[in-house]
Amino acid sequence: MKRILLRSGKSPYDVVPVERALHEDVFATNSGNLIFSDAAHKILETPRSEVVSNGITTRVADADRINSEYDVFVIPLANAFRPSFERQLERLTQLISKLKIPVVVPGVGAQTGTNYSADRLRPMQSTVYAFVSAVLDRSASIGVRGEFTERYLRDMGFRDVDVIGCPSMFLNGTRLDIRKSGRALGPDSRISVNGSHDAVRKHKLGRIINRTHVHYPHLRFIGQNLSEARQLHWRDMSHQNATLADIPTHPDHPMYREDKVRVYVDPAAWMDDLRGFDFSFGSRIHGNIAALLAGTPATVLCGDSRTLELCRYFDIPHRMLAKAPSDLDPAELYAEADFGPLTRGHQERFDRFMNFLDKNGLENTFTHGDGGAAFEERMSGLAFPPGIRPWVGADASTMSARLGWLQSQLTDLTEQNNQLKRKLSKNSSVPVQRSTYQRARSVVGRPIKRALRPSR
Repeated sequence: MKRILLRSGKSPYDVVPVERALHEDVFATNSGNLIFSDAAHKILETPRSEVVSNGITTRVADADRINSEYDVFVIPLANAFRPSFERQLERLTQLISKLKIPVVVPGVGAQTGTNYSADRLRPMQSTVYAFVSAVLDRSASIGVRGEFTERYLRDMGFRDVDVIGCPSMFLNGTRLDIRKSGRALGPDSRISVNGSHDAVRKHKLGRIINRTHVHYPHLRFIGQNLSEARQLHWRDMSHQNATLADIPTHPDHPMYREDKVRVYVDPAAWMDDLRGFDFSFGSRIHGNIAALLAGTPATVLCGDSRTLELCRYFDIPHRMLAKAPSDLDPAELYAEADFGPLTRGHQERFDRFMNFLDKNGLENTFTHGDGGAAFEERMSGLAFPPGIRPWVGADASTMSARLGWLQSQLTDLTEQNNQLKRKLSKNSSVPVQRSTYQRARSVVGRPIKRALRPSR
């Protein structure tokens, strides 16, 4: 049995209550991360392979344990080649450099603008070079998301670079069925929209969402950030994102007040809900991939290289966000979306991904297992939390779960505090270091006391 250690926020089989999921940040600030890590878990789980989630935190001190307990370390990454992720990349490199087992990276990407200029990445080039070198010392090749990242690494001199897209698109193997009816979208259509704070702040996405909200009563916004989830569940406004009131996850936005906003902590619940929609659009790549995996048509509004290169590789319908008009109508996007290239090319792209795994010594469930049947059966028996909704009510049922969790946290912290007090009490028998004055007084005082003691 090969033991595979997988870098992921949690195992897809872990059912985590919402409060704990937000407290522990099980999806590493963006719930889209769980879509590709869950897909990697399913794909790599075979009768001869056990997959274990390692969590997101990188602990260099764990290297010896990993070497002794696992046969391979798989690290699915998204847009890891970006300045804000440089510190985490350095720690990953430190850990990998201490590993003696194979290390496989399926689908890493570089992030820059849609012009594919690598200028903003130049200051971190040595960090990226060290990371890729460490990986290639322990694998046959590195898998990248698309054309830009391939060119970026080849310009550094790396040759063992395979363009494989993202594991998320192969969650269902060769099956990718997009349900597009012959009817145009109208006021009765159920539409899902997604977008980042940057897309709302720097582009026209906020105005596009607001216009769509007016014309489509069944519109729903799906957020992905941890800060958005905390705004919905706790009304937590402490994050810097909370200053942006133009995004629907803000309590002042009308979609928040109308309960038309969700954030999901599990991809299974996310995709189950998206199956009931007619169309999805927005700037979030994995928000729209979730829709496609659910069979719902989707169009991506690309604002950077990380979304653009994946859309180009998979032939996902897309438009450039910077060129989108403020009065963009999702009905227009839906009408022009052609999913033929996406579905017709899926088999070839799937085969390319499987060949990448074979090259790197990894079996997959579709070739070497049951096609994911056991995975799906196990998942179907789990009850995942529904999407997090805006906290707009004040009734007891709305508050009880939140207050109950806070009470349990208070109880746990009280017990931990008592344990620390007991440990401190046990250690109180250790002699306390005395001051110089106290030591001098003790030395001088003893002979004086003896001299004054009455003789017998």
